[in-house]
Amino acid sequence: MKSSYLRAGAALACALTLSACGGSDGNMVISGEFSGVTKPGLILTNNGGSDLVVPPTNTGTGQFYFPDLADTDDKYDVKVKGNNIPSNAAKCEVFNGSGRVVYDVTGIVVICTLNQHELKGTVTGLTGANLVLVNGSDRVAVPAGATSFSMAKINEDAPYGIAVLTQPDNQTCTVANGTGTMGANDVTNVAVTCGPRT
Repeated sequence: MKSSYLRAGAALACALTLSACGGSDGNMVISGEFSGVTKPGLILTNNGGSDLVVPPTNTGTGQFYFPDLADTDDKYDVKVKGNNIPSNAAKCEVFNGSGRVVYDVTGIVVICTLNQHELKGTVTGLTGANLVLVNGSDRVAVPAGATSFSMAKINEDAPYGIAVLTQPDNQTCTVANGTGTMGANDVTNVAVTCGPRT
C-alpha cells in the first residue's frame, strides 16, 4: 500500500514540476534562428507539414517559431520546403534541424547564402601611380596604365558606393555610376576618368 502511495505521489510531483520530468506534453516549442533572409520566400516545414513562412527583416536575421507545440519524445525534422527560398538567395540550409523533443527546441539554425555579383568598371587616362578606390571597407589599388578595375563581389540587394580614397600622382580621378543597389546582374558600367591635376 505504501509503495502505491509513493508512486501516486511521484506522478503528482511529475505533473506539477516540469523540470523534474523533462517538460510538459503539448507545451514545448520548436524554434530557432535565421540569417540572410532579406526578402520574402523562405518556407520551412516540420515533419513534412506545418508550413512556416519566415518573414524577412532589415538585418536578415531573426527568430522563428512553429505554431504547433510538441509533446515529449515527439520527433522533429525541420527542412526548407522544396525550392521555397528568397529570390536573392543562392541556397538556404538548416542546421540542428532534427531530433526528439525533451525540452523546448531552440537550437535550430537556418542560414541563407545570398547571391553575389561582380562590381567593376573601366579606367580612362590613368598615368600616375597610387590610385586607390574604395567601396565600404573594400580597397583596391589600381596601377598606372590600367584600363579596368574590379572590386570585391557584393550581395544582391546590397548598396554600393565606389569612391576615390587616394588620388594618383599628379592626377585627379572622378567616378561615374559608382553608387547604387546591386541587382540580379553584375555591375560593369562604373567609369573612372583621370586627368591632369589642376
